[in-house]
Amino acid sequence: MTEHLLKILFVGDGCVGKSSFVHRYVNGQFNKSYKMTVGVDFNMKLLPWTDTEKVRLQLWDIAGQERFISMTRIYYKGASGCVVMFDVGSAASFLSCRQWKQDLDNKSMRSDGQPLPCILLANKCDLKERVVSVDSIQKFSQACGFTFWMETSVKDNRNVSEAMRRLVEEILSVQSALSPLPPSGVGFQLDSQLSGTSHTGCSC
Repeated sequence: MTEHLLKILFVGDGCVGKSSFVHRYVNGQFNKSYKMTVGVDFNMKLLPWTDTEKVRLQLWDIAGQERFISMTRIYYKGASGCVVMFDVGSAASFLSCRQWKQDLDNKSMRSDGQPLPCILLANKCDLKERVVSVDSIQKFSQACGFTFWMETSVKDNRNVSEAMRRLVEEILSVQSALSPLPPSGVGFQLDSQLSGTSHTGCSC
C-alpha cells in the first residue's frame, strides 16, 4: 500500500472560518464556539484513495492575525498545497487574499520553482448578506493564479470535502508529473520544534 503524505496550509484573515473548516473536515462536526488560533493548529486526516493508495493529510491552520505573518516561512516549509480562505461577508478578508497568496508564493514553491497548488475558498456562502460578488471572485482567482475557487459553507457542510478532494487530486497530479512516486510511507518530517504541537485559542 502506497501512502502519500501531504502538508496542506490553511491561511487567511482571522474569523473567516479556517479552524471551523478544518474541524468539520476532520471530525464531521460544526463547532459553533470560536476560539482564536494562536500561531498554528495542527490536525491529521487519513484518506483511503485507491485500492493501492492512501493519503495522509497534515492540515496546518495558520493564525490570521498580522503579528503572526513573520512566522509563516517556518510554517510553510515542506508544504504540498494551500487553501486561502475569506468570508463572503467581509470585503477586507477578500482583499487580504492577495497578500496571503503573494506571501505563499514568495516563501514556498514546488521543486520545479513553480507556485504550489493553491485554492481559493469563499466561505460562509450560507449568509444572506454578502459583499463579494461571484464575478469578482472569478476574476481575482484567475488573475492571482489559483488552481480553482469554490464557495463553501462550514455550517451547512457545503463543498468542504469536495474542495479538499479536488485539491488533493491536483497535488497528486503535480507530484506525479514532477517525479516518480516515492516508496510507501515516505514523506517529509515535521520540524522538530513544531512536531506534535497544537496551539488553539502572486504576482496579482
